Amino acid sequence: MLPPAALAPVDQPPQSNTLVGLPIVAIEGILGFLSYDETSQLRLVCKRMDLVCQRMLNQGFLKVERYHNLCQKQVKAQLPRRESERRNHSLARHADILAAVETRLSLLNMTFMKYVDSNLCCFIPGKVIDEIYRVLRYVNSTRAPQRAHEVLQELRDISSMAMEYFDEKIVPILKKKLPGSDVSGRLIGAAPVPGPSAALTTMQLFSKQNPSRQEVTKLQQQVKTNGAGVTMLRREISELRTKVQEQQKQLQDQDQKLLEQTQIIGEQNARLAELERKLREVMESAVGNSSGSGSNEESPRKRRKAVESVDSPRKSKRLRNRK
Repeated sequence: MLPPAALAPVDQPPQSNTLVGLPIVAIEGILGFLSYDETSQLRLVCKRMDLVCQRMLNQGFLKVERYHNLCQKQVKAQLPRRESERRNHSLARHADILAAVETRLSLLNMTFMKYVDSNLCCFIPGKVIDEIYRVLRYVNSTRAPQRAHEVLQELRDISSMAMEYFDEKIVPILKKKLPGSDVSGRLIGAAPVPGPSAALTTMQLFSKQNPSRQEVTKLQQQVKTNGAGVTMLRREISELRTKVQEQQKQLQDQDQKLLEQTQIIGEQNARLAELERKLREVMESAVGNSSGSGSNEESPRKRRKAVESVDSPRKSKRLRNRK
């Protein structure tokens, strides 16, 4: 016969003066001074500590998502609306880093949270949460951060290794524990159905025990949430397609305007060349007229000199005769 302490549930603290004997709120307050990596390692202590650490890891991932959303809103509020002006803005690198972190959070969410929501596991890689916090605090505290690939190198490495290990080693075990995943045709946790045929319908299995109905309710809720997520994704995809079409139309209009402007510039250049040619002809004709008028003014002077030269011998003869 087991002692009463051994029969107590995991949620209730054991009757002792140790750390594990404290209420869960007190234990979470104490573990809050540790990093999430250290918290994930404390899961090996006992079942009660495992339960508390799992709660803290799950809450930590949700908190870091909210903190990232807050940082991203603050940065986007300071960025200009024009995409061309954002590239040269002082917060452009901040926005790039936060966008890369958002992508990494989405991948982690798709990898782990499906099984976390089913209460099959917790968010195991606590070191990833610590690294995300480090990147976000670095972005908030630095005016001129480094490039995104330099800041996110460590986060990409450890998150990729965590997701690969989870998919290869842990997911095959968890899939066997998912509701309705037993290949024999019964739910996990339900007693085997007697009879010659094991290929009973799922509705017959659901009507056997009450826990099966609860699992069906959970499955229906998950299907609803997944359907809502798919609907939102389709809506976003349709909006993105319309935006892409609008941008392509704007690009076509701009190309047409550019072609028209090029034709107008060519016509203006031809007109300018014609005007230069006419101006050159007018200048040449003006120079020719000025030279002709100068020669006409000099010809009467020459005539006077010739007449005077002819008359001078006559005058000299008259003077001699008078003498």
